[in-house]
Amino acid sequence: MAYRIITDSSADLTQKMIAALELTVVSLRFTIDGKTYRDKADQSEMPTKTFYAKLREGKMSTTSQVNADEFVSVFEPILQGGEDILYIGFSSGLSGTLQSACIARDDLQEKYPARKIYVFDSLCASMGEGLLVYHAAQLKRGGTDIDALYKWLGENALKLCHWFTVGDLNHLKRGGRVSTTAALVGTMLGIKPVLHVDDEGHLIPVSKVRGRRQSLDALVQKMAETAICPQEQTVFISHGDCLDDAEYVAQQVRERFGVKKIEINYVGPVIGAHSGPGTVALFFFGTQR
Repeated sequence: MAYRIITDSSADLTQKMIAALELTVVSLRFTIDGKTYRDKADQSEMPTKTFYAKLREGKMSTTSQVNADEFVSVFEPILQGGEDILYIGFSSGLSGTLQSACIARDDLQEKYPARKIYVFDSLCASMGEGLLVYHAAQLKRGGTDIDALYKWLGENALKLCHWFTVGDLNHLKRGGRVSTTAALVGTMLGIKPVLHVDDEGHLIPVSKVRGRRQSLDALVQKMAETAICPQEQTVFISHGDCLDDAEYVAQQVRERFGVKKIEINYVGPVIGAHSGPGTVALFFFGTQR
């Protein structure tokens, strides 16, 4: 049976990759300067550089999940066209978007009992979610059916490692990830946190280092500790409008592990509203998160 892979904009995939992988992407929303925009890969509603420029000016951004009706409007025409659906969604530990997809699935399953509608909680964020979707699309292209692919996702999602650091602790403070005192002292001392996304899909601070370069090197060291056959992997790196730092990490990954394929893209506005400018994140498959 034909089926469609659907994901959401928090996967932070480029427009070119979305087209090449034949994906359908549902847009989350962000609000800044009193106006709400859809988070679109083509940046048609707001260029990502403009978004980060506003954050650097001190503007605040809030985000909103996709509601169930929006999922129905995306899912139903695909079901009507005779295709099954595999939705790979933003971590339930960070957003209620997945729950909206489950509500839509339950409503539509009654209406289209002959169709399969799978909703998979990636427990991933940003290009970690994107990397999982990328591999799923490659398997689909290779002939893997929807049931086998859903099983593969369950067996491999918790091997997808997310390691990142941020440029400004104040964004994490606003999101409740670090205390006001820790943000103040850390900023004064040049302390940079190293964080990851855990097995429950939550964002967790793991360690602290002093200085920007050391924090970037720490991401690469985490890859050295757990990566599975890194020279054979495709690695994703996302950044909060700090391309030079992302390229530094990419170069370290190439030199240390012989990785040949690395994709770099922005941390989009939905994740970037909470992580801020200067975020750099490294995604790869490892023995554990």
